[in-house]
Amino acid sequence: MISAGEFRNGVTFELDGNVVSIVEFQHVKPGKGAAFVRAKIKNVITGAVTERTFNPNDKYPPAFVERKDMQYLYNDEGLYYFMDEETYEQIPINKSILGDNFKFVKENMICKVLSYKGSVFGVEPPNFVELQIVETDPGFKGDTATNATKPAKLETGAEVKVPLFIDNGEMIRIDTRTGEYMERA
Repeated sequence: MISAGEFRNGVTFELDGNVVSIVEFQHVKPGKGAAFVRAKIKNVITGAVTERTFNPNDKYPPAFVERKDMQYLYNDEGLYYFMDEETYEQIPINKSILGDNFKFVKENMICKVLSYKGSVFGVEPPNFVELQIVETDPGFKGDTATNATKPAKLETGAEVKVPLFIDNGEMIRIDTRTGEYMERA
């Protein structure tokens, strides 16, 4: 059991039937009255963030969120199939569980599949991916001095803004957390 007095950022526990994680916390000792813990908690399944106060003596059961590396294989009619590289077991994951940043993932990439008590609630793609540009306006020499950008379509179908000097067929590195162009690969 985890007491509220032992809260730290990132601690995951069960609260009212939900799995929550501490985002921020503060131990408060007012001049009058009992001490309490003010915390900003995030529901790890829905992503909702709320603020709540806790009695420092309250105890909560810890929650173990499993993060497993799995290989993305293919998609078929709204289901995305991932393979466990140790057991070769394939699991289908509904498109609604995948985040917006999944648009940067191509087949055979390794992703982290998040589950709680065997129920999958999220997929984290790699932080950085290298993808090829399939469609963009032509680039010109000397277009490196300004911070001007143009749209470019990637091999996964996603669109990003790239500098003017980038051409079709080039490989670029993308930060999947922000969806931004980082550099040429």
